[in-house]
Amino acid sequence: MPEGPEIRRAADKLEAAVSGKTLTDVWFAFPELKVFEQELIGQQVERIETRGKALLTHFSGGKTLYSHNQLYGVWRVVKAGEVSKTTRVLRVKLQTAQKAILLFSASDIQLLDEKQLAEHPFLQRVGPDVLDLTLTAEEVKERLLSPRFRRRQFSGLLLDQAFLAGLGNYLRVEILWAVKLTGTHKAQDLTPEQLDALARALLDIPRLSYNTRGQADENKHHGAIFRFRVFHRAGERCERCGGVIEKTMLSSRPFYWCPGCQR
Repeated sequence: MPEGPEIRRAADKLEAAVSGKTLTDVWFAFPELKVFEQELIGQQVERIETRGKALLTHFSGGKTLYSHNQLYGVWRVVKAGEVSKTTRVLRVKLQTAQKAILLFSASDIQLLDEKQLAEHPFLQRVGPDVLDLTLTAEEVKERLLSPRFRRRQFSGLLLDQAFLAGLGNYLRVEILWAVKLTGTHKAQDLTPEQLDALARALLDIPRLSYNTRGQADENKHHGAIFRFRVFHRAGERCERCGGVIEKTMLSSRPFYWCPGCQR
């Protein structure tokens, strides 16, 4: 299941294909959206914003296409006029003179004006995105200590998009390993030093994953490279303490940790 860094990298590819270029063809599968097709032709995609697993495609005319991939949705980039060979059902096409971006199989798609965007139920419910570079560790620490979240175990809290959007299972276990905490810890029980370390890790690790995931070169001159320390490594030795990494289920998701140094 893709998490925030993967969603953001996918959005980057879509932006690179069509952002700032005039739309020559717009097509929607849903009847309630078809009335906007002609209105959007001639406009430009200004930017594509991510809010957790939701994409917000902002058009120059002021409207925003909200889409959530849920389990089956997928965006693809093709050459203009190209028909993608797939059994998936096309839902959206945004085409420029050179390229088109296509959304398949998603069902949660809406075109919103500024007021509707501000009042959208999902966007009101979801927390700040961990890849939003304006979000600071101090603001994350305030959320951790807020009455809403301070008593929540991290096993569930770090999967709750209302806390921070973009976190998922592999980020959950890697963040907790990095700060030597377990899924049963709560923010209210941490020392100031632990809180500071956790708040930083909640931003640093997703951003490192976004910036470097998929690169195999770990040459020291390239700086830090994201790789799994515990995720999918049950039975292997912990590189920090030499303990054996274990696997269990927490909040209905596989959870990996090292009993030797996560106490």
